[in-house]
Amino acid sequence: MVNRPATEEYAAFYEGYIQLVPEGNIIERLERQANIVHMLLSTMSEEQANYRYAEGKWSVKEVIGHLTDNERIMSSRLLRIARGDKANHPGYDQDVLMQTHPFDAYTVADLNEEYAVTRRSTILMLRRLMPEAWLRKGIVSDNPASARSIAYIIAGHELHHLSVLRDRYSLNVKL
Repeated sequence: MVNRPATEEYAAFYEGYIQLVPEGNIIERLERQANIVHMLLSTMSEEQANYRYAEGKWSVKEVIGHLTDNERIMSSRLLRIARGDKANHPGYDQDVLMQTHPFDAYTVADLNEEYAVTRRSTILMLRRLMPEAWLRKGIVSDNPASARSIAYIIAGHELHHLSVLRDRYSLNVKL
């Protein structure tokens, strides 16, 4: 089992995400989250998925699109760090990514498939990591980052957004 990362393995910015992740197997946690998102999207109409709880806020489709974008970026960082890449991996601006891609034009089924394939890819990569690879450290936005901390950040970031979908969008999300 991969233990929770120590605070020196990630930037302070990510503390809140990592603390959201319950104790247990991180890969199993990511699998459970994939099932939660799949069930949520499988029962959602296009109208529900286009809902925004306030003007200027993301639609449900955009939230899921953001989760997918974030996972792709974070998984790339995780892969490179786990394999020994010492480059400084740059940050990204979520608002720029959201402004330039029309997630609202996707169907719910398209979003569900894209999210599922992205998560499946992450899980397959994590299952094949050697024990020492989880502990390798690199640099993300001028801060230390271990491979295992990034796995926890992926899970915690998603838990944050699933809580927002439950609390602000009034969706039946069972965390």
